Amino acid sequence: MPTALITGASSGIGREFADQLAAQGHDLVIVARREPELLQVKSEIETANQVSVEILVADLNDRAQLQTVADRLADQSRPIDVLVNNAGFGLAKPFLDNPVEDEERLLNVLVRATLVLSHAAGNAMRGRKTGRIINVSSVAGWMASGTYAAAKSWVTVFSESLAGQLSGTGVTVTAVCPGFVHTDFHSSGDIDRSSTPDFMWVPLKDVVSEGLAAADKGKTISVPGAQYKVLTTLLRAAPRPLIRSRRIASTHRNQE
Repeated sequence: MPTALITGASSGIGREFADQLAAQGHDLVIVARREPELLQVKSEIETANQVSVEILVADLNDRAQLQTVADRLADQSRPIDVLVNNAGFGLAKPFLDNPVEDEERLLNVLVRATLVLSHAAGNAMRGRKTGRIINVSSVAGWMASGTYAAAKSWVTVFSESLAGQLSGTGVTVTAVCPGFVHTDFHSSGDIDRSSTPDFMWVPLKDVVSEGLAAADKGKTISVPGAQYKVLTTLLRAAPRPLIRSRRIASTHRNQE
């Protein structure tokens, strides 16, 4: 039975990845900071599916705890077939209004953790000549809206680069780039999205199912939702001064 490791698996997009991968018959290794939530997810998933769920309690901002997850990915005696780098959060205030420690923590979780875990998984999977790495990025990565957008831009470009390096090895890398999704992402970051139009929201199940389908096909970029496929096409073609405009940047800060 294949095994998937998912970071940020206790809620939101990560939990949906866990549910859908378990339904497909994957055993799971679920990673998050709080053990009670992980134990609840483990119980619910094992009750609903004939799979085994292992929990790893880790704060990915902490380098030593991050290494524990990397070591699990590198363990060839217990191979991980699918890695989902999903853990993340947003900050409600502009860059200069946040404590620099919060900005560093954001980069550690969104960027450093993705880099370290992809390195561990990529080497292990390349050795076995099979595997999938799925990095949850964001439509915000094509915008200029603070550290979050910059971090997600890195995740997308990094995924494209790693996919190219692993071409022909049997290992694929997919960046899933959602727009607005109904999860606890915004409330946990004290981010108000009450004025966002209904048509801009993509169902959580669709984000994950489209991302998994793209990974199954070996696609490098997945943008769930027709509206965001159009938007990202326009963003890639738009002049950078327009992308840098304050109004657009503030409107689309923190997408997930």
